[in-house]
Amino acid sequence: MNVLLHRTYFEEGTNSALFYNGQFLGFTIELPWLNNQRNVSCIPEDEYELKARYSTKFGHHLHIANVKGRSLILLHPANNAKRELRGCIAPVTQLTGIGKGSNSKPLLQKLVSLCYQAFDRNETILLTIKS
Repeated sequence: MNVLLHRTYFEEGTNSALFYNGQFLGFTIELPWLNNQRNVSCIPEDEYELKARYSTKFGHHLHIANVKGRSLILLHPANNAKRELRGCIAPVTQLTGIGKGSNSKPLLQKLVSLCYQAFDRNETILLTIKS
């Protein structure tokens, strides 16, 4: 299974189109690219494995494994990258600006549902990030 983020970079943030197995799902928002600096930059373009994760703060969400120089990079709900993200990625139903979106939780729930079904089938899910 494959999740693809097709990024567009801006000085104030990063917006992406989100695809699951080639099907368009929505968008994502992230911090701007600042050379992979912790807490202020989006992560590098690459291929990463997604893992299931649960926390009391976010409920069921996804962990992006093995990000070079970073730890605990997640796919979790947020609608404003600069206010709510520290390097993580937030799926959003609509883009409302650069690094901003709306209706993050419903799209995250849809993505989590698709991924958890694949995990139940013992499938590996790869996240490909490219521009």
